[in-house]
Amino acid sequence: MTVSELYAFLNEKIPSSLSCEWDNDGLMCCPEPDREVRRVLVCLDATAEMAEKAINEKFDVILTHHPLVFHKLPALEPSIPVAQKLIDLCRAGVAVMSFHTRLDALAGGVNDTLAALLGLEEVAPFGEEGIGRIGTLPGALTLEAFAALVKEKLGCPAVISASGKKPVRRVAVLGGSGSDDVPLSVAAGADTYLSGEIAFHHLSDAPETGINLVVAGHYYTEAPVCRVLSELVKAADAGIQTEIAVSNTTVTY
Repeated sequence: MTVSELYAFLNEKIPSSLSCEWDNDGLMCCPEPDREVRRVLVCLDATAEMAEKAINEKFDVILTHHPLVFHKLPALEPSIPVAQKLIDLCRAGVAVMSFHTRLDALAGGVNDTLAALLGLEEVAPFGEEGIGRIGTLPGALTLEAFAALVKEKLGCPAVISASGKKPVRRVAVLGGSGSDDVPLSVAAGADTYLSGEIAFHHLSDAPETGINLVVAGHYYTEAPVCRVLSELVKAADAGIQTEIAVSNTTVTY
């Protein structure tokens, strides 16, 4: 399978029609469209460390959630960090594919994965663009018990919680930065809202707003989707080796 064929497969499975209007994702870098894909590095971000790893360890593709190129580049020159990565990757023939908000909204994507990890049932989309998910726990929990569950399932070192003075049963989740959706989670009927980032004023207002808020970190609420991306690559071609970069460690599949 070539780079262009792999992208076509993933673009069909994770269609751009699901992306937010402001987003910029898809094929970020493709110096050799006809290059055969043998190894794919899956990670949340195409950091300088990941780019160096891909180049040194002879990966053909980096597959990420966050876009390598998000804002317009003023120039392609080495003093700009993103431009430097693009230059290095192009020289090495390494492609980069990023699937951002479309992967958030996708059935089975970031937020369905998050809901499944927490054991939510009767899960449905919520929010203006249907990116978030809302579902019900099998039984009510205290906020402390739910925070402990989140910490355990996501492997995060700590969580922040603010009490809305309610038991936890109807839970809304949005991986990554979800501060803007606090009011939408309330409107959707959630008693509890989990996200990676929530602004302080929402946390301080939680008792008056009447919703429990739990913050687990941008990385930890989105990293589980890397396994989903890895499985999609395997579905495209079982002969491709995928390696998931998780924090400072890697796992080979």
